[in-house]
Amino acid sequence: MPKKILIIEDDPAIVVSLEFLMLQQGYDVQVTTNAEEGEKTIRQQMPDLILLDINLPQRSGFELCRQLRADSNFDQTRIVLLTAKGREVDYQKGIAFGADEYIIKPFSTRDLVQTVHDLLSTTRNLI
Repeated sequence: MPKKILIIEDDPAIVVSLEFLMLQQGYDVQVTTNAEEGEKTIRQQMPDLILLDINLPQRSGFELCRQLRADSNFDQTRIVLLTAKGREVDYQKGIAFGADEYIIKPFSTRDLVQTVHDLLSTTRNLI
């Protein structure tokens, strides 16, 4: 059974690119465009990995990440934050909120595919 990936991104051009890329790798892909819809889909579908934009309408990806990490049902769900925010303080915030990876846009599709593969090939270490 293919691994499930949820893309939560509000930029249609990025959604098309990410969806195509993940489908090409054989993953089962779902897409939402905001944090509320994303959270609902997460709870229903229990994805293995979430590609989560930080700058979303209504609620940030930071907040959704932190909320998911506070719920033990998602201890093994991998979260990759995707963002144009490249400052060190933003990176530290994302990692502190529980992201497994923090990737700055624009990004290499090859590197993203490798990151997703690596994360889905290992178990998340809990402290």
